[in-house]
Amino acid sequence: MDILMVVPASIIVFVLGASIGSFINVVVYRLPARLSVLWPPSRCPRCKNQLKAHDNVPVLGWIWLRGRCRYCQTKISLRYPVVEGITGIIFLLIFWEFQVSIITISYWAFCSWLLALSLIDLDTMTLPSVLTKSGLVVGICFQMAVGFFSQGGGIGLVNHLMMSIVGAVLGLWLFDAIAIVGSIALGKEAMGGGDGKLAAMMGAWLGWQYLLLAFYIGCLVGVIVYGGAMLLLQRKKIPFPFGPCLGLGAVITLFYGEGILSTYLGLFF
Repeated sequence: MDILMVVPASIIVFVLGASIGSFINVVVYRLPARLSVLWPPSRCPRCKNQLKAHDNVPVLGWIWLRGRCRYCQTKISLRYPVVEGITGIIFLLIFWEFQVSIITISYWAFCSWLLALSLIDLDTMTLPSVLTKSGLVVGICFQMAVGFFSQGGGIGLVNHLMMSIVGAVLGLWLFDAIAIVGSIALGKEAMGGGDGKLAAMMGAWLGWQYLLLAFYIGCLVGVIVYGGAMLLLQRKKIPFPFGPCLGLGAVITLFYGEGILSTYLGLFF
């Protein structure tokens, strides 16, 4: 793509991603509280005043307000612009990697679901079924679209549909098996039911091979983070949300999965 087109396209993509990040903030705040994510419009949770349109500009709105509500001066969490900025960067990286394609749109949606679920899991130690189930359905639909447009019609559609379904079923079975074995070994519940549903959603988007890789990376990240947290806090047990680790494993797999699998297979086969 010509540099004269890349720069304005990149700006548009970042703004789009940051805007989606703003909506993700709404979902993360309202969904666990069982509030509508569409109504009422954004407002201060303390004084209930509706925010003006220019206050809602991603990232910049927070800067203009200096991190405080215009009306009651309540502090606005720094996480809002950070999530917006991170989402914009993710959208940009995906665009640079996959260019203008159905895969780019698919991965934008996938990463948006992963980010929302990860943040909710960090806040509440839960993974809402409404997000994991809708993400699974959208993932299957996108896989069908990718197969149809990239592999020329019905055969590609069917192939990607089967790949998506097998990945989703494997993700659910894999975590159910881990939960059962872990519960028997520990004598108590070893893993929340939401993790299996998240794995099924990931399998629908990634297929079974990349799901296994994402699972492995997620476990590796989890061991490092959890072990580090226990050392820092000097505690034997701490609550630990696994969803963000799985989400990070999935994102890494999107960008580097093909290279990692090729290198691995080249070493042993």
